[in-house]
Amino acid sequence: MLTKALRILKPRSILGGFLHRRSVSFSTPSPTLSSGAVSRTAAAAAEIDADVATAYSDPTELATAIPLTMPGHLQPRVVVYDGVCHLCHGGVKWIIKADKYRKIKFCCLQSKAAEPYLTLSGVTKEDVQKRFLFIEGLGLYHQASTAALRVVSYLPLPYSALNAFSIVPTPLRDSVYDYVANHRYDWFGKAEDCLVLKDKELLERFIDRDEFIDRC
Repeated sequence: MLTKALRILKPRSILGGFLHRRSVSFSTPSPTLSSGAVSRTAAAAAEIDADVATAYSDPTELATAIPLTMPGHLQPRVVVYDGVCHLCHGGVKWIIKADKYRKIKFCCLQSKAAEPYLTLSGVTKEDVQKRFLFIEGLGLYHQASTAALRVVSYLPLPYSALNAFSIVPTPLRDSVYDYVANHRYDWFGKAEDCLVLKDKELLERFIDRDEFIDRC
């Protein structure tokens, strides 16, 4: 009877051993990364960190960033124009009347207060005599027809709707502007001094008003 029992148990032992060996042989090894893969992963992470640092860093700390504020006592949204031109002065009076929120300020080209704005924008007095200047902010200035359209964009409706003319190609707009500008003295006349001196009620909108008050 003992011999018979051993014969019955022996196949089970063999089968158990076989299953044990099969389970071991089919076990999944833990994944490992080669040194090259680790190196590439670290490099990629470094690149991502650099990109994130650039994207989320303070823009005023970047070398190519344009500060949003003007330096010193200079102000944004300033029109520098030929103060002895009747046509130009007429345009300034129209803007002041339309600009009920007082967003735009003015400065006569002939005043000393205009000089730092010219320096900041990299233009000369001769440039502004041909094409008036609008300093929208630091590093952002416009001349000629584009300057006019940027100015009206700050006005309330319906005047700001004139900015729709921006769709007209700049060369075409500026050719019309230059033609009128070249003939403005002949057509509208030229004064001996800044015309705002005759309209002292407008001086509060001029950044160079102190100069004019001293001359009055």
